[in-house]
Amino acid sequence: MTSADAAPIDFERMTEQLLKEIERTTKSSDMAARIATNRIKVAVGQTPKEQIWALNKMRLYHYYPQVPPEQRKPIPLLLVFALINRPYIFDLRPGNSFVEFMLKHGYEVYLLDWGTPGPEDAHYDFEDFSLKFLPRAIRAMKRHSGKNEFSMLGWCIGATIVTIYAAMRPDDGLRNLILLTAPIDFSDKEGSTFSRWLNTEYYNVDELVRQFGNVPAAIIEYGNKMLKPVENYIGTYLKLWDNLDNPAVVEAWLAMNTWVTDNVDFPGAAFRQWVVEFFRENRLMENKLMMEGRVVDLANIKANLLNVIADKDHIVPNCQSRSVMDRVGSKDKKLIELKGGHIGIMVGSGASKRAWPQIESWLSERSN
Repeated sequence: MTSADAAPIDFERMTEQLLKEIERTTKSSDMAARIATNRIKVAVGQTPKEQIWALNKMRLYHYYPQVPPEQRKPIPLLLVFALINRPYIFDLRPGNSFVEFMLKHGYEVYLLDWGTPGPEDAHYDFEDFSLKFLPRAIRAMKRHSGKNEFSMLGWCIGATIVTIYAAMRPDDGLRNLILLTAPIDFSDKEGSTFSRWLNTEYYNVDELVRQFGNVPAAIIEYGNKMLKPVENYIGTYLKLWDNLDNPAVVEAWLAMNTWVTDNVDFPGAAFRQWVVEFFRENRLMENKLMMEGRVVDLANIKANLLNVIADKDHIVPNCQSRSVMDRVGSKDKKLIELKGGHIGIMVGSGASKRAWPQIESWLSERSN
């Protein structure tokens, strides 16, 4: 082929593409600058709710129903998240809200917010949260709803807390128990990066708690991010940069980043107990965890149980969640493994198609 046969250069089309790319780069750079200088924010936790109870830093919220009374489920649902993160992850933003989803399906939804502990709260441990504070919130929910029976969903450390409650208060009205990525069994000392870190002789948890009282949120956040440092410190920002001209992607990223960076200090006594009695000694699974002068025996759990695990969970690997199925006394129990990570399973792009419908379907059959 000679040069005479070559296709002519379409300068007009090239110029048009160049101008579009310049415009895209300009908009992306402007968006990046606004994000970097904290000039753009997204609202989170927007579903309307009312506070119905408070104790110390804790708050219990009731979400306003979104369906007529005749379409509502008679059994209320209480949501409990971890001690070290904000619970609005259940209600991240409109269209990506588990709370919103459950309200539209007729549930009376309540949310427990543990609040931000101060130095005066450093002595609180898991017995306090599971058997003193949580039962009080449950009584407040019962008074407000007028129902004695209820369902409860615990996520991450929140799942550990509600599991202890279910074992120690089996006759307190808990009909349905849902565990999400629940850290329960720590027998596999190589099963997670956290296990390897916390079981080393060089991790002096006593000195850490002595120095700080409450373990600072920044330390917890750093540990979580170092599980996947490249993805957390580089990858997430590269993905954002590639989509700065897409408002929907930017909004989703900002909402998630707001939650990820909005952490809470870990009460000192609870943190020490978490490291020593759970991670190192695995007392809950080995029937050696003592609370209120009694063994916390998982065989005492009577509530219908749904155990949801994530196949790519790098924070709570499946080995820490599966085996609880063999220990609980529940006659009605089911294990579901879904695609996703520790948080993405409930707020990722596929949550509304995978996790939420399966949880709602299981709960609906047991909420009438």
